[in-house]
Amino acid sequence: QVQLVESGGGLVQPGGSLRLSCVASGIILSDSAMAWYRQPPGKQRELVAFISTGGSTNYRDSVKGRFTISRDNAKNTMYLQMNSLKPEDTAVYYCKKEGSRATWGQGTQVTVSS
Repeated sequence: QVQLVESGGGLVQPGGSLRLSCVASGIILSDSAMAWYRQPPGKQRELVAFISTGGSTNYRDSVKGRFTISRDNAKNTMYLQMNSLKPEDTAVYYCKKEGSRATWGQGTQVTVSS
């Protein structure tokens, strides 16, 4: 059974940083395309960042240059480093295994506010 568990969310001031983690079990992370999504209050879920099995990455335009997706194969963990956070980054952030046996994590709240 595939399981994804996110952590690292919280309250941060504008301009601050957070690092989200997604620990995977039941899969080998490096064999899977993975992604981070977010759902802002009152809005639909949206793709934030994607990493392929080969390590290629893609980002939504609004986070380019501020967010970095990565993975640690030894720890079977994916990360989202978020810098220069803005109030509009406030959302519940989810990690997802893409493709076959697609699986969502439970989400972690990120609130950017002064």
